[in-house]
Amino acid sequence: MSNSMPQPEAAPIVACTISRDVQNFDLLIEDMEATLGESWGDLGFAEALAFFGQPEAAAMEFVALAMDETDEDNLVLMSEIITQAKARDIRVILIAEDMTPAALHSLLRQGADEFVPYPLPEGELAQAIARVRAGENAPPAPAAETESAAPQLKAGVRKDGALIVVHGLAGGTGATTLAVNLAWELANADKKNAPSVCLLDFDLQSGSVATFLDLQRREAVYEMMSDTQSMDEEIFGQALQTFEDKLHVLTAPAEMLPLDIITNEDVDRILSMACNQFDYVIVDMPSTLVQWSETVLTSAHIYFAMLELDMRSAQNALRFKRALQSEELPFEKLRYVMNRAPKFTDLSAKSRVKRMAESLSISIDVQLPDGGKAVTQANDHGLPLANSAPKSPLRREIAKLAGSIHDLKGDQAKAA
Repeated sequence: MSNSMPQPEAAPIVACTISRDVQNFDLLIEDMEATLGESWGDLGFAEALAFFGQPEAAAMEFVALAMDETDEDNLVLMSEIITQAKARDIRVILIAEDMTPAALHSLLRQGADEFVPYPLPEGELAQAIARVRAGENAPPAPAAETESAAPQLKAGVRKDGALIVVHGLAGGTGATTLAVNLAWELANADKKNAPSVCLLDFDLQSGSVATFLDLQRREAVYEMMSDTQSMDEEIFGQALQTFEDKLHVLTAPAEMLPLDIITNEDVDRILSMACNQFDYVIVDMPSTLVQWSETVLTSAHIYFAMLELDMRSAQNALRFKRALQSEELPFEKLRYVMNRAPKFTDLSAKSRVKRMAESLSISIDVQLPDGGKAVTQANDHGLPLANSAPKSPLRREIAKLAGSIHDLKGDQAKAA
């Protein structure tokens, strides 16, 4: 009879983090421990390739490949790690911080199963792990179902949705960031009775809504725009995509097109279709004035003009105002939005904002704080701020703006 005490069995290792130094990803360590306990390990890049050739790799369910901008010089090595893992039926979750979209796209094409931005959004890693585990025994999807299904729109619907337009008066003023996040906040404005929201990217040349929401640019967009006379609810719906089953999006076309490829009549048909089908329609406009800008302005309920506290924005705001007045267009619909507005305590800068408004004879109705690095990270990772940086001051201000718009629409509906 042995006197030795029985030893508790060590938890089997079912997952590994792979990184240059896992200590650079402390949130990843916390989430791995919270989800897997002690059933995971850590490997360096070179160690991972050697490990895949060992018998222990057969028990591995997935690996979390963690990278930052420093690792972009080793994309060949990263790709080889993904290839070797997939060859052994090991799922791959990418964890990336400050990586360029091109690098991420390259790694995803190598076969990575999931992508989670770093810093990790709350609960996102656990959801990614659940998805890769659920997919281990799932049969492959039929080819017709691999792309996200086009939303089914109902014929004859007349919702008379509110048309909200965002126009940047200078490059880099954050118009697309506002359009994307305002649309997402409106889609989540009422948890019990969520409004339907459609986001239209009318910047046919450099529109980046698709990038900011990690959506594909489909040929169906150009096909729909090139023949709006025959467009019906089905054709319009096929050109749309959905983001997290809440937000419907018309991205810019796959190819860079002249802005005058669509006419006033085309734009009017698209806007009418969208407003009939959705409670809110958000339009991200090109910074260039085109022939059909008049159609959008005339149809808009609110037209946000984005500017910053600099000379180029002031000059462009003045020229924009004069252009509308000379054509007797309804410039009173304009609501000027100051992006990267000064902080409450910066009295000198706030005085400059006041002088700028007075010199242009305009009212700056909305002031948005500088979102900083969190905005760049959210846009590069294809996520709204509410998902990637919910406590961002910019996100909170956009949420307030969305709430006020939704409350106003509700009050108008009750009055009617």
